[in-house]
Amino acid sequence: MSKVTVYTKHNCPQCEVTKIVLKGEGIEFNTINIEDDQEAMEYVKDVLGFSSTPVIVADGHEPFSGFQPDKLKELKY
Repeated sequence: MSKVTVYTKHNCPQCEVTKIVLKGEGIEFNTINIEDDQEAMEYVKDVLGFSSTPVIVADGHEPFSGFQPDKLKELKY
């Protein structure tokens, strides 16, 4: 199973639903709130090129943004 990080923001419904799906699939993940972590915000914006959350980064998978249940389920493999 790949290492998964979910970059979130406060009051983000898509972020919450993403975490619910990951938990439901039994996928362990770390959560980093980019509003509380300036370095993480710069990484998401400047390195990954995303401007909205959630941003999901997983070993062996292309980073993606937004609530994408099909892509989330692929992280199990």
